[in-house]
Amino acid sequence: MNILRKSILIGFTVLGMAAAQAQEAKPAPKQHDAHPSKEQMQAKMADMYAKRQARLHDLLKLTAQQESAWANYQAAIKPPAFDGKRPEHKPFNKLTAPERLTLALDMTKKREAFLETRVKAVSAFYGQLNPAQQTLFDEHGLGGERGRRGHWGHHGHRGWGHEGGDQHEGWGGQRKG
Repeated sequence: MNILRKSILIGFTVLGMAAAQAQEAKPAPKQHDAHPSKEQMQAKMADMYAKRQARLHDLLKLTAQQESAWANYQAAIKPPAFDGKRPEHKPFNKLTAPERLTLALDMTKKREAFLETRVKAVSAFYGQLNPAQQTLFDEHGLGGERGRRGHWGHHGHRGWGHEGGDQHEGWGGQRKG
């Protein structure tokens, strides 16, 4: 009986030592609350952007004459690099009503300027495409894939204005449906 106990004890000891050895060899798992640095996020976003643009370029099968239009389009729509400086952030609930509206108006003006630049760039490039390429660009360019599902459609979320979702009459308005 003692031999059996000793054999079992030795077996468990060997297994424990093997498990400890395996744990040391594995990299430490990422913590759930650990966030990537700003630089890591910027690199990831830049990589995703480049992959999407390369995929669109490959899908369009551009001719040699269209390549200069593509280069101009890419230069015009490329997201600006983040310089690390952020404006002073005052909590939204600490602002007065006029300050909130002024902030909203300023953001709207910036967004409008961005969209005007984008419309010009897209229109110029789109005009250089043949009808088949225009169809592909409509389907795959500028969030065309995302647009067919709705903003969060791939997660099952049904937001405002999507069929089957809650319909709202503006902010704080009555719910429809």
